Amino acid sequence: MKRESKFIPYIPASRSLPEITIVSVILGVILAIVFGAANAYLGLKIGLTVTASIPAAVISMAILRGIFRRESILENNIVQTMTTAGEAVAAGAIFTIPALYLMKLTPSQGMVAFITLTGGFLGVFMMIPLRRLLIVNEHETLPYPEGTACAEVLKSGERGGSSAILILAGFMIGGLVKVLDGLRWVKSSVGTAIAGYKGATLGMDIMPSLLGVGYIIGPRIAGQMMAGGLFASVVFIPMIAFFTTGSPTSFFPATAPISTIDAGGIYSNYIRYIGAGAVATGGLITLLKTLPLLIKSVRDTIVSLRTQNQDGTLERTDQDLSYKYIGIGVLILILIIAFTPVTNVGVLGAIAIAIFGFLFVAVASRIVGIVGSSSMPVSGMTIATLLIVTILYKAVGFSGTEGSVAALVVAAIVCVAIAVAGDISQDLKTGYLVGGTPWKQQLAMMIGVLASGLLIGYVLTLFDSTYGLGGTELPAVKAVLMRIIVEGIMGGNLPWDLIFMGISLAIAIEFLGLNSLTVAVGFYLPLSISSPIMVGGIIRWLSEAFAKDERIRRKREEVGTLFASGLIAGEALISVVIALLIVPKVIDPDKPLAFDNNWMPVTIFSLLAISLLWIAVRFKSKEKPTT
Repeated sequence: MKRESKFIPYIPASRSLPEITIVSVILGVILAIVFGAANAYLGLKIGLTVTASIPAAVISMAILRGIFRRESILENNIVQTMTTAGEAVAAGAIFTIPALYLMKLTPSQGMVAFITLTGGFLGVFMMIPLRRLLIVNEHETLPYPEGTACAEVLKSGERGGSSAILILAGFMIGGLVKVLDGLRWVKSSVGTAIAGYKGATLGMDIMPSLLGVGYIIGPRIAGQMMAGGLFASVVFIPMIAFFTTGSPTSFFPATAPISTIDAGGIYSNYIRYIGAGAVATGGLITLLKTLPLLIKSVRDTIVSLRTQNQDGTLERTDQDLSYKYIGIGVLILILIIAFTPVTNVGVLGAIAIAIFGFLFVAVASRIVGIVGSSSMPVSGMTIATLLIVTILYKAVGFSGTEGSVAALVVAAIVCVAIAVAGDISQDLKTGYLVGGTPWKQQLAMMIGVLASGLLIGYVLTLFDSTYGLGGTELPAVKAVLMRIIVEGIMGGNLPWDLIFMGISLAIAIEFLGLNSLTVAVGFYLPLSISSPIMVGGIIRWLSEAFAKDERIRRKREEVGTLFASGLIAGEALISVVIALLIVPKVIDPDKPLAFDNNWMPVTIFSLLAISLLWIAVRFKSKEKPTT
């Protein structure tokens, strides 16, 4: 293992540049809120989120360097750190808290803020002691892909202007398309039945964000999501329709005769339960596959906490927040969680949060160092927490609605802690590479958590009142799964045959060598969501397949990712604006379409796809192949 002193960051410890300044804090808070809302929308829409570190770094450089003429790379690092912490809070929240809305138990703003803030701060506090172990001591073995990429973007700050233009262009185009949808000028989705094939349907949502997500995640993951969607729409639903043709019988959980139910009814009554079983199993399989890492993380963490030397004078680039105060902070938070009436999880719930929180924070912080944040099994760790806590609560007689809510709250706090710990691990890697001061970066993380945590509840309530959480517009797949799990264990009223079908499906998919969780998410979501993601994945493949060398391929990936990030942010934020205008009835979401046809939305989406492909490859003539 290499000694810490052998690595010299971009800004060495002997130099000091501005980091936490009024300008960086204000910009970081704004971007934390903006990307938090955008990630909330995306996660509720497709069950996936994307990291905001690189777009935030580019925007920060464009504003701080281009407008304020400030030249500190460390100031930009603080901004992207705050932004990432904010969007991580949103990611953890939307996978769990919407389950309460789905149970018609709309939580108060105070309750949502309590969950997100305690979870977020625990994620920060519990990860800080791991920084030296994971980021410094294992610098050569844990690459932290997003953190390393963000550091390269920061170090190449002279490209900030053109990169910011790409994000801005995507933002404006994505926002404009959402405006056309919000004002009811064009359809947001097209679909058709397959003639002669009962129950089979094809469809596509005309959403810039889904196209952008497909480009970012690439053709392999997008293809596996598409496979899941095709399984549901052109295999399972037609199969159920075929075998029940003419049957006068109703089958639980549906109440009407199954022969009278259309494709949408088959999906809502049967497919979503099969999908829920598959998603839960896929999450747990992903967790089990990382079990060796989990055990190693716990062992190494315990050894590290015993052996880390905190004596002597540390260099600027190695100064963490005091471990003493971190320990006190964790203890205070656990005590508050145990005895506060806001959530009513009790001592048992607080102990579970302390145990699972530290365990999974350690696991998440190491796993993202290897596979990146997008592949971290957050849902698997959250499902494991929810299953164990729900069973424990029921065993001690704490059941019914109160027990269900308490179990969901425990899982939500742990989920936020995991999401925050994983993302800020990437940020600390970025800081290590560029020469940031760790304690200042850790303080910035807490500011980002605070900014997003105080507002995410309002965003969720707004989305629920306008689009409906768990509905067609925002399926909230992970939250629906959490609700099904907790209600099924507490009430014992799950359609277990369908759940076991989903479990078996996920296991079979895993044996095929595919990612069972990715395919299961595609199975659960409507095909209309997976298909535009697949188009984005195909564009990513086309843009890179004919690159003459690796340098051009990486350039196309970077350019396309920045434009795609703009598409996602533009649509998501305009969706928030539209929701704000729907509440006072400035916009009527039910008014007739101005242009009720299929060719116009298809044309718009085709132009979007062509523009993404053109922008990704347009640097070809400006790049000379390496020899």
